[in-house]
Amino acid sequence: MDLFFQKLSIILVPGLLAITVHEVAHGWVAERLGDPTARLLGRLTLNPFKHVDPIGTLLLFFIGFGWARPVPVNPGNLKDPRRNMMWVALGGPTANLGLALLSALVLRGLGPLSGAAAHGGLALVVDPLVLMAAFSLYVNVILMVINLMPIPPLDGGRVLIGLLPEKPAAAVARLEPFGFFAVILLFFFSPLSERVLLPVVVSVTSVLAGPQWFLVQKVFVMLFRS
Repeated sequence: MDLFFQKLSIILVPGLLAITVHEVAHGWVAERLGDPTARLLGRLTLNPFKHVDPIGTLLLFFIGFGWARPVPVNPGNLKDPRRNMMWVALGGPTANLGLALLSALVLRGLGPLSGAAAHGGLALVVDPLVLMAAFSLYVNVILMVINLMPIPPLDGGRVLIGLLPEKPAAAVARLEPFGFFAVILLFFFSPLSERVLLPVVVSVTSVLAGPQWFLVQKVFVMLFRS
């Protein structure tokens, strides 16, 4: 039970922030481009309870990857729906990249002070922040990388639709109802996850973490292999 609450304390804030900011970024970009739907429905808020998806949020705590309820966007309100939806889609991964960079700065700044280097009350503050920053870096990178896969309804799929000529774009868009199942198959039941996605996530995370990369590895082992 103590281990459960320890894991929860590390995952809760950075995990909810990662999926919440991802969705709010979609809504924010959509409003800048003419669609106020997310704001009118009260979804342009950092209150995680407005965005939580029961299954996606639960998976976040068990496998380190999850999702929130998609922010509603009405393409009809956009000046150039197909092109503008590409920018709306990129808002989420871009927000995760920003959070990953911020987490990396915190990790690099506080990492050298953690463990044996911190004493007494300082350790009580520094150590939890370091663990949370390490998890935040990992979860934001993995959300960014997976969402950029060119499969609708993932953000990368919507970017692909925006880049393709009209007829091929329409053909890709028709795959959206089946895209979620394709992602599940690719992520859990194919070599793609281990041979492509994981190496990309590891490479990006290790570059951002720099000399504190070992702390990200430590947190991952603690959370998902213990």
